[in-house]
Amino acid sequence: MNPIAMARARGPAPSSGPSIQDYLSRPRPTWEEVKEQLEKKKKGSRILAEFEDKMNKRWKKELEKQREKKLGEESSSKKEKKRKLKKKLNRSSSSSSSSSTSDSSSSSTDSDKEEEKKQVKKKKRKHSSIHKSSEESSSDSESDEKDSARKKKKKSKEDTNKGKV
Repeated sequence: MNPIAMARARGPAPSSGPSIQDYLSRPRPTWEEVKEQLEKKKKGSRILAEFEDKMNKRWKKELEKQREKKLGEESSSKKEKKRKLKKKLNRSSSSSSSSSTSDSSSSSTDSDKEEEKKQVKKKKRKHSSIHKSSEESSSDSESDEKDSARKKKKKSKEDTNKGKV
């Protein structure tokens, strides 16, 4: 037999959910109830907005405090570094100007000063050697360019001389 004909013979399938009639006859809120619900939503959002504002203000204050702390730490650490550098420079400059003529100082401080002098001199030598090597390389490249230009001129002169003869 035909399955479609059999399904028609059985009749409509029982519905599992609400029908259209059920949907149309459902209870609906009145206009006043709708207004009350809208006001509740607005109040809820106002309260939430106020809460968010308060929290934002608190967080901003905390952020400012943290920033001040960090900036204070950074500036103090920079100042300490500058002080240390100044002390080192003052030690090295004073020791070089005095050239260790003070016999009253202890031998350990003299040796420390001498070591510092040596280190400073080594650093200066490294920097100066770097500058010299870069200057020499640039002057070498310039001289190489001049030599190559001279060779080209000689070749061109020789070529013209050969052409004439």
